[in-house]
Amino acid sequence: MKAIVQDEYGSPDVLELRNIDIPEINDEEVLVRVHAAGVGRDVWHVMAGLPYPIRLAGYGLRAPKNPVIGSDVAGVVETVGDKVSRFQPGDEVFGIGKGSYAEYARAPEDKLAPKPANLTFEQAAVLAVMGSTALQALRDQGKVEPGQEVLIIGASGGVGTYAVQIAKAFGAQVTGVCSTKKVEMVRSIGADHVIDYTQEDFARGEQRYDLILDIGGNSSLARLRRALTPEGTLVIVGGEGGGRWLGGLERQLWATMLSPFVSQKLGTFVSAPSHEDLLVLKELIESGKVTPVIDRTYPLAEVPEAMRYLQEGHAKGKVLITV
Repeated sequence: MKAIVQDEYGSPDVLELRNIDIPEINDEEVLVRVHAAGVGRDVWHVMAGLPYPIRLAGYGLRAPKNPVIGSDVAGVVETVGDKVSRFQPGDEVFGIGKGSYAEYARAPEDKLAPKPANLTFEQAAVLAVMGSTALQALRDQGKVEPGQEVLIIGASGGVGTYAVQIAKAFGAQVTGVCSTKKVEMVRSIGADHVIDYTQEDFARGEQRYDLILDIGGNSSLARLRRALTPEGTLVIVGGEGGGRWLGGLERQLWATMLSPFVSQKLGTFVSAPSHEDLLVLKELIESGKVTPVIDRTYPLAEVPEAMRYLQEGHAKGKVLITV
């Protein structure tokens, strides 16, 4: 099969299109014939091996254990393991695979769900990772409630576009923060208000928010707390910048340490996508409350170009690979 392979950590230059063997699955896995795969910061970090704790998390200390990258996936079940009960060959699925930048990918049964009936494979391929992150940030960590004022910093990105729509589906009043070129897109997906951060500082206005999701931002905790209500909740989702060891996670650590001593709830979390949450996303999609936002599409051979585009930070929504 054709696959994007890397022998070492580094920039997109380490990625190569090669012919390799189709992966073998274990008893609890599914082999998916890949139709499309999503591009996200999660994959970029695995490609680069940064920050370094990623390597300690099982991806390989000096070189990648799995040379084929990619996680978000949508396709058709080819074969199933002996203990798999949810799926059978021919089923259309989406979810999280192991090495989805290839013609075939392995996937644990509990990280897949039936493809939403109203989505193409391309749309479904950008749903699992970022959609699950947004859902868990709002529902589980933020405890969002109808009528709350919610601020989403980074509303135009992969997680942000889902967060805006999911927060609206839960009945919140949503304000999105993004750059000038992305204001209309964020408004079009349901944000009640949009702040262009090049023109306005969300922390200097009179508005206070019950819940703030800071997605890959770099605002100080002091600025974020200033925009919260006295008992509001801050959820820091991911982190960019910073050094090779913490990679921008310093704010998360400081927020977690500070939270017990203030009236506001400050913290972060690590997303753990599950079959059950994928079913929740499927329901939100099929009810018309959430729609994936896709910026650009690249063929499998152009994964390096897709990763460079993602790294530049200009994407409106998700970047997609077709196989």
